[in-house]
Amino acid sequence: MKISYQDLKNKTVVITGASSGVGLATAEAFARAGSKLILTSRGEEALDSAVERCRALGAESLGVATDVSEYPQVENLVNRALEFAGSIDYWVNNAGVMASGKFEEIPIEVSHQVVKTNLFGYMNGAHAVIPVFKKQGYGVLINNVSIGGFMPAPYSAVYSSTKFGIKGMMECIQGELSDQADIHVCNLYPQIQRSTGNMHSAKYSGLDFKIPPSAADPRDTAEALLNLALDPKKDKFPDFNSWALKTMHSIFPKLLVNTASAGMRVLMKLKDGAPTDGNVLRPSGYPHRIYGETLLPVPSKRTKLIMGLGVLAATGMILVGRNRQSG
Repeated sequence: MKISYQDLKNKTVVITGASSGVGLATAEAFARAGSKLILTSRGEEALDSAVERCRALGAESLGVATDVSEYPQVENLVNRALEFAGSIDYWVNNAGVMASGKFEEIPIEVSHQVVKTNLFGYMNGAHAVIPVFKKQGYGVLINNVSIGGFMPAPYSAVYSSTKFGIKGMMECIQGELSDQADIHVCNLYPQIQRSTGNMHSAKYSGLDFKIPPSAADPRDTAEALLNLALDPKKDKFPDFNSWALKTMHSIFPKLLVNTASAGMRVLMKLKDGAPTDGNVLRPSGYPHRIYGETLLPVPSKRTKLIMGLGVLAATGMILVGRNRQSG
């Protein structure tokens, strides 16, 4: 469906995790469409910058510093949004954090906060806004889940548990709201993003990762989010890679996970970075922007598609061969 900016004009949108990465790209996309924006993140300086960027695009914008893992703060966010605009048309659950490394080597307080921010954060947003939608008789809740809701990220056990949890929770809520024709819960499952998320994440593997060139453009993911606002669907895979990963995992789940984990173990022997808790326990540091650092120059979309098809074919051949050997 082609985006109609006119249909989003003057609609009210709440976006969590809006100070950088996909959240900031989404805020700018809704701003260009003429929506009224309520943006949130933990860091006030980064949030102020995001608000100013959206105002420069002509959008009425309000920033409300919020830790989505704390329910009273999310309730305050809802109240501030209603005071600002009178209604909430769209709520985008996007704020998230990640910690990678061996499960037992990641400090337990870091793992607890990953659960609180990711799983509880999406739970808090849904719990606070659904009553507003029911009172209005309409509304769209959009969850930026990630492909991690279908397949685990290697050496990111707790992060993966939150994404599987979000998927299950939101599918259940979809059923509960199935008798509400004008209230929708939409789940987006994008692949790894060429955003600042990787730069801000907690790392206990000793690896200072750079984003692979095949990663998705956050602005493309933001466009997919706008499409869900205009044409709500329960589940959406915004690009070929996310769909291919989900499909491969559904066919060869253990082989795919074990192969990815083996690759990580090899890389972890070549440690090149010190452990860091990133933005898990504190607001994201610099840079507060959409794009992060990539390992290599970013290829064209056509080249990405060819690369994706090649990787899919090669992976399929390897997994089929291993499956035959194990049989």
